[in-house]
Amino acid sequence: MKRSLLHLSFRAVLVLGATALGTALGTVACGYSEQEWQEQLAKYNAEVEKVRAANQRVADLEEEIENAKNHVTSLEAELQAMGLDVSQMNTALAERGEALANLQADMRNMRRALAEYKARAAALDRIKSQMLALRQRLETLTRLGLDVSIRKNRMIISLPGDILFDTGRADLRTEGKRVLGEVAKVIANDQALLARDFQVAGHTDNSPLKGGQFVDNWGLSLMRARMVLVFLVADAAPSGTGANRNDPGGGGLPSTRWSASGYGETDPLVANSTPENMQRNRRVELVVMPDVEEMLDLKSLTNVP
Repeated sequence: MKRSLLHLSFRAVLVLGATALGTALGTVACGYSEQEWQEQLAKYNAEVEKVRAANQRVADLEEEIENAKNHVTSLEAELQAMGLDVSQMNTALAERGEALANLQADMRNMRRALAEYKARAAALDRIKSQMLALRQRLETLTRLGLDVSIRKNRMIISLPGDILFDTGRADLRTEGKRVLGEVAKVIANDQALLARDFQVAGHTDNSPLKGGQFVDNWGLSLMRARMVLVFLVADAAPSGTGANRNDPGGGGLPSTRWSASGYGETDPLVANSTPENMQRNRRVELVVMPDVEEMLDLKSLTNVP
């Protein structure tokens, strides 16, 4: 129902005003002066004007709320296209039992609804800007053939496992070290990226391991993530000379900004239904962890007072 209580009040005042007008007219016949009748009429007209002005304010607020809702809807669609999932945020809002569209019982609630929509739009705008800026900083990696995407509201650099490791093993291949070295250079040469927290996440397909040192896919994925982590934070300078010279150094990234985890087969990108799909699921991801401001922005979308 689009009409507010103030619309109903307008009709009530009209009825009361008409009654007052009738009474005033009646009193003229009973001996009241023309001046007294004019004063009553002026009071009636003043009440009518108050209601008209209030209804105009309601109409203006309804228009502002509608515009704010449309802006939020547009931003959510853009973030969805980028890969950010805002459905959980919308569900959380609905579960609170205070759908903003219904907060129009009076002027105070309408103003609160408008403020909440504007705050939501501002938060979505900030998240969109931050994600676009972060993706731009990682654009170099896409030119190297790596996949940079947003998944589960995280910016992710995906490294094919078959480039990094041989099947069932956790020793980095030479090609894998070269690719990781390029990734480390991009991060090290960008102060904003260098200051971010990253998690190395190992993933496997659903082919079970049959014994061996890793026991199962959990062990294999965790060890692969550890090996990538160790390489990325190792000293960038090669060690040794001549015949004793070791492999080129690691990425030289700050170890305090990096962590590792293994997900085994529990978080596939696609169903393990074909060899090609299984190859996609064998991967290592470098997950750009949200900073405090981003987490607050995400929280604000569900923290409706």
